[in-house]
Amino acid sequence: MTGTALAVDPSTYALFLLAAATLVVTPGPDTLYVLSRGIEDRTAGLRAALGVTTGILFHTALVAVGVAAIYRAVPGAERAVQLVGGLFLLYLGVDALRSAESDRPSPAGGGVREGFLVNALNPQVALFFLAFLPGFAAGGAGGDGGTSIAVLGATYAALTALYLGGVAVIADGAADVLRSERTGRWLDRVAGGILLLIGAWVLTG
Repeated sequence: MTGTALAVDPSTYALFLLAAATLVVTPGPDTLYVLSRGIEDRTAGLRAALGVTTGILFHTALVAVGVAAIYRAVPGAERAVQLVGGLFLLYLGVDALRSAESDRPSPAGGGVREGFLVNALNPQVALFFLAFLPGFAAGGAGGDGGTSIAVLGATYAALTALYLGGVAVIADGAADVLRSERTGRWLDRVAGGILLLIGAWVLTG
């Protein structure tokens, strides 16, 4: 196969799969958010996983069309996104802590939107994709760079969906213990505290 029939050669693609799988399973805000929603119920967790996966595709599209290069080309652009992302994580952390102290349920249907924002507003993810995808796309077998990046990004998104979907299902499977009122509030406090720490870390660079 040649040209667009094979955007990335097999050896490069195999290396990408290994690197991507390792990165996908590395704990971070995405995993934490999906876990916290999965504890509520399986549907909420899967919606959160879908939102994060959509964020991955969003970053892929930005890299493919060259928009992501703004992070490097425009002074202050990275810092602006960093501030927005950090503040959003702080908001999620405070919201989780408030939930722990009340019987207020999480807003229904918000998992996809918030999962997307957790991923899309993380400047580290944007910069990582800007550096990560083009390097592997350079191994394409005659295909254009945009096609190669799209294939690699879609692969990363699929791996993310499989992993985070599994996280959501496992969290739901442990519901008999995790959904008790006392344990649920404790988990909300832990999730909120970690989100606050991650938000502060993002804000301070």
